[in-house]
Amino acid sequence: MLAAAHPAAAQGVSATAPSPAPASPGAPASPGASADPEASAAAPSPESPPEPEAAASPGGRIRAELEAARAELVQQQAALRRPNLSQAELQELRANIDAIAERLRETVAEMAPRVEAAKNLLEQLGPKPKDGAQEGPEVARDRAEREARLARLDETQRLARTLLAQAEQLTAQISDRRRTAFASALFERSYSLLSPDLWVSAGSSIPRDLRALRIVIEDSASRFEGRSSPATLTLLGLAIGAAVAFHVARRHLAPRLVRRSPTAAEVNRRRKVRSAVGILLFEAGPAAAGAFVIYQLLAVADLFPNRLYPVLAALLGGLAFVAFARAAGDAILAPDRPAWRLVPMSDAPAGWTARFAVAFAATVATGKVLDAINQAIAAGLPLTIATRALVILVAVGILAELLRRFAMRVETDESCLGPYVPTEPALAGPARLVGWAIVAAVIAGLLGGYIAFSSFLIDQVAWIASLVVLLYVAVALTDEFLGETLRSQSRVSTTLQANLGLRRRAVEQLGVLGAGVARVVLFLVAALLALAPWGVESGDLTSNLRAAFFGFQVGDVTISLSTILVALLLFGAVIGTTRIVQRWLANTFLPTTELDAGLRNSIQTAAGYLGFFGAAALCLSYLGLGLDKIAIVAGALSVGIGFGLQSIVNNFVSGLILLWERPIRVGDLVVIGDGEGYVRRISVRATEIETYDRSSVIIPNSNLISGVVKNRVRGDRTGRVIISVGIGRDKDPARTAELLVEAASRHGDVLHEPPPRVLFKTIGASTLDLDLVCYVDDVTKQARVQSDLNFAVFKTLVQEGIIPMPGPGVMNIGGLEQIQAALQHIADALEAEKDGDPGPQPRAREETRKRQIRSDEKEPARA
Repeated sequence: MLAAAHPAAAQGVSATAPSPAPASPGAPASPGASADPEASAAAPSPESPPEPEAAASPGGRIRAELEAARAELVQQQAALRRPNLSQAELQELRANIDAIAERLRETVAEMAPRVEAAKNLLEQLGPKPKDGAQEGPEVARDRAEREARLARLDETQRLARTLLAQAEQLTAQISDRRRTAFASALFERSYSLLSPDLWVSAGSSIPRDLRALRIVIEDSASRFEGRSSPATLTLLGLAIGAAVAFHVARRHLAPRLVRRSPTAAEVNRRRKVRSAVGILLFEAGPAAAGAFVIYQLLAVADLFPNRLYPVLAALLGGLAFVAFARAAGDAILAPDRPAWRLVPMSDAPAGWTARFAVAFAATVATGKVLDAINQAIAAGLPLTIATRALVILVAVGILAELLRRFAMRVETDESCLGPYVPTEPALAGPARLVGWAIVAAVIAGLLGGYIAFSSFLIDQVAWIASLVVLLYVAVALTDEFLGETLRSQSRVSTTLQANLGLRRRAVEQLGVLGAGVARVVLFLVAALLALAPWGVESGDLTSNLRAAFFGFQVGDVTISLSTILVALLLFGAVIGTTRIVQRWLANTFLPTTELDAGLRNSIQTAAGYLGFFGAAALCLSYLGLGLDKIAIVAGALSVGIGFGLQSIVNNFVSGLILLWERPIRVGDLVVIGDGEGYVRRISVRATEIETYDRSSVIIPNSNLISGVVKNRVRGDRTGRVIISVGIGRDKDPARTAELLVEAASRHGDVLHEPPPRVLFKTIGASTLDLDLVCYVDDVTKQARVQSDLNFAVFKTLVQEGIIPMPGPGVMNIGGLEQIQAALQHIADALEAEKDGDPGPQPRAREETRKRQIRSDEKEPARA
């Protein structure tokens, strides 16, 4: 039934339809390297059959299992040599051999640690003595026992690997046979669509095929009459009732559960996705479920001949497929509800795309029903080919018309005036190109007589289109209800933030990662389903992925992704534990001690280094990398590290020296060049210093080791404060010194031992310079104490009259006499004009002109 529901997986006429064949998991072995599996399987065991006591031991049990696996492989190989094996028989052989191979892999994995342990025990005894030297009898006996045990275990492991290689060779042979059969059936040439012999032979076989059809119908009617009973009629009534119930549910219940308002102008994407999923479930789901239930009830009732059930399966599956195509068009394209459309498409293309999809699905389903009828009546090959070719021709016509309309739509949009605005998805152009290539291949197959190949392509179009619809809806559902739920302020996001203590950004990142992983999984599943009809089976891919994850050989090296993953998890766990210990030391334990901040930081940093190196050692040990291998790699890279990473290594070693010798510590006040600040952090490469303006200065550790660093708190945190005072030569310096000492002694932060003192520094030409020197218990108080003493000293000296109070300033500006004279003449002229005496005006002008001439003559001399 499922084969009929999906046209790509439906069975066809045995004369022309190919069957899927799996791809080989690996390339076949070369003739020179491959051995005859039968010869290796039939070879007698080098050892005699185990005794009962030996069989009871773990080694005897494993040998018995290997002998049983050898016998099974011999049987499977003998069965594989039979000619004309069907696809079902080859698949059954493949399943049996895969089960044997899985048991052999478990045996090989079980033997590996035993062989390794036996080697280690033998290595503990050291090498055998040379030059005829003898070793003690007990040591010799112990060595012989251990060598014998290692030989037995190694032989068992080699036998398991040999049988596993034999099983893989048989699997490759089966895959090759299935692939060959698939290719030969797919490219089997028969009648061409234009061949007259095809239509003449098909027309001549119609009377015989009609008689066969009448016989099948009469046989079915007689069988129905003979098998009719209350129980079978009840089952038939249940089947009809189920069909009616599912049809009513699809027609009347679905619109009530999934409501799409025709007047909605704008709908958010979440509602669109929810509506599309609901339509797919409530329209296509009842049709598929009804077809499955009806077929199962009819099969249980056994009212019809066996050769009629494939027809019923194709008919019911075809109806379900058409219902799915209609539901998919309504869910995604929404021809009558543009506001609810998921894909960016205009109204006209959405309408005829949905109609063409239903027509294409109905054509493919009709072809599957006709194939099943031809197979049931054992129709002649010409009629089978003719009916299939006609169905393919109709299907490819529908596909070509759909592509033509899309091409015309694009040309119309590009011919419009104004800037070009894309009205279709970015992948629409490549999809149309692939579609036209498929149309051309199908038509070429019909004309060339490759009817099976053309039918296969049409089936793949229907199958991949169905997968694309389901994948599109599944990805949209994942993005909206997984990614958007965690990215927005939803109830789920708020609950995670409250219960797990996660920040909003962390929850959003979790949603993005979850949606991305879900997308990858969905695309992988869709790719597997799309490749399944081409012969790629999930068993081959999963076996290859399992081999890559749990280990594969590259020469003598075994690469295991699972081992690498576990090693990374161990490394992360140890690093996380180290961070927890560092936080506990910094916040809980070290503050209770009397250690200074710098020593506490050194202890915390050293704990981080120990944890990192311990995590690296544990990770490398789990990966099986010993110190000898690491030494070889380090020796090979030492030259490159010495030249390319010289500065980084220099800074790293300098950081270790800083942590060990501790010339500077976290919290120290240091002066480096023109900068001064507090040491905040000493890391592997550089040291962070915070200046007084709250800026962070990053200095490489090598500069601190090789350069000059002034540490103001290295041995003592005491600081010195100097206040410089200049007084007039007529003032008493002794009195001034007494006042300065008194001002310093009154400050609470100034130390009394050593006491404050005044130094008579210089006797200048106009001033006497004195320095007040005092000490504070912490250098961090130096600036504040110096400011306080400046205020106090200034106030005291002003009160004592040693320093005069500042008075108003006098500024002398030259060259204002001319301006004053000019203003005076202008004032006199205005006064005379006011009194009515114009006499002084000419004289005033003349005198002003003469003064201007004299002023101009003096300007060059000044310059």
